[in-house]
Amino acid sequence: MAKASSVQDEGSVAGAGLSAIATRIADAGPRKGPPPVHLWNPPFCGDIDMRVARDGTWFYGGSPIGRPALVRLFASVLRKDDDGYVLVTPVEKVGITVEDAPFLAVEMTREPDGVVRFRTNVDDWVTVGTDHPLRFAPGASDALKPYVLVRGDLWALVNRPVFYDLVAAGETRDLDGVAMFGIASGGTFFPMAAASTLDRLDTGAALG
Repeated sequence: MAKASSVQDEGSVAGAGLSAIATRIADAGPRKGPPPVHLWNPPFCGDIDMRVARDGTWFYGGSPIGRPALVRLFASVLRKDDDGYVLVTPVEKVGITVEDAPFLAVEMTREPDGVVRFRTNVDDWVTVGTDHPLRFAPGASDALKPYVLVRGDLWALVNRPVFYDLVAAGETRDLDGVAMFGIASGGTFFPMAAASTLDRLDTGAALG
């Protein structure tokens, strides 16, 4: 994350404690609906000691944030900029650390029409399709790491039990003469791996 362009003061998010940060974010956001963080372009005020671990746990000052409502509040103003992850209000933004993905997909459902939906660890529901695609990144050895786009450039890592459900919902299709195993949802097919490699597919790379 880039360095702050201005001196932090006691009234800024960067210079505040956890409760003060939450209050300032809550006061800055709209009363109804999600905050329009994509429309806000405030000055960068430095990094704060907040971290999203690979398992989806949010930390502040080295300690887990134990209140789910606080985590949901911070997640609601999270944005991915070119130089990193930031919490954004209309008047300032501060940088935080994200170890892998900012969210975790912890539940999956499949509708009668085959559409796949995920619930994240902050209780957002995402319907897989062109607006919320799946992607599969290489992990260690022959493992795959599955992600679903939540919003903006913010992705959720699919945890291990849900990845098992996802694989169970997969099918094989011919793509340019190659049999590919993948997931169909919302009128789009998301290839996961060549069908010939399925016996080597390791779902253990997804977080348990």
